Amino acid sequence: MTAGLRAGLPPLPDRMRRLPLDGRGYPIPFFVDYVDGVPDFRVMDGRKLARAIKEKLCWLCGQPLARIAGRRPESGTFVIGPMCALNRTTAEPPCHRECALFGVQACPFLTRPHAARRTANMPEGWVPASGEMLLRNPGVSLVWVTRSWEWYPVDNGVLCEVGPPSEALWFAEGRTATRDEIERSIETGLPLLLADPPDDPKEREEGLAFIAERLSEVRALMPA
Repeated sequence: MTAGLRAGLPPLPDRMRRLPLDGRGYPIPFFVDYVDGVPDFRVMDGRKLARAIKEKLCWLCGQPLARIAGRRPESGTFVIGPMCALNRTTAEPPCHRECALFGVQACPFLTRPHAARRTANMPEGWVPASGEMLLRNPGVSLVWVTRSWEWYPVDNGVLCEVGPPSEALWFAEGRTATRDEIERSIETGLPLLLADPPDDPKEREEGLAFIAERLSEVRALMPA
C-alpha cells in the first residue's frame, strides 16, 4: 500500500507494501500492537514476537526471512544501538535488510536524536521488552547483518544474541552517521551500561575487560 504514504519517506520496500498505513501515513510494522483498535507503535504484540521467533518472520514486514520454503534463511538484519553492539544482545527479532534500512531512515524516533521515548499513559497490561532496556535515544542506529543468532530465556522473557556481522551500517538522522556521532553515542551510553557493576572485584574486572574488547571490535566497524 503506497497511496497515502507520508511525504518525505524513503521508497517503501516491496515486502512492506502490504502493510496498512496509520493516520500520519506511516506503514504500521508487523510487530505493532493495537489498543482499542488503534496501532500503538510503542507497544509490541507478544503473540507476534512468538511467531517471528518460531516462524523466522521479519520483525517489520511480517514475511518469512527465507527466500524459498525449506531453504536456509537469508541473513538476518538487526536494528540495534551501539550498546547492543557491545553486548551483542537485543530483544527484537531480525528483519530483511531492505526493511531494516527503511526503518532507520523513516522511524521518527530513530531519525530524531533528541526525541524521547513516550512512556506516559501506556496501555493497561503493557509488558516492557525483555532484559534491561536503556530508556534513552542513542541518536545512532546500527544495521547489523549476520547469518547467525540465538534466542535464550531471561527472567522477564527472551533475548537474542547476534553473531558476528557480515555488514554493519551506521545511521543518524536518517543518513549515514559520522564517526564522531557514533563515538558520542558510545560515550554517553557506556555509563548507563556500566551503572550496576558486580560486587565481586574479579567479576567486575572481567566485565570491564570484556567491554573493552567488544569496544575495540565495534570501533573496527565504524567509518574511517
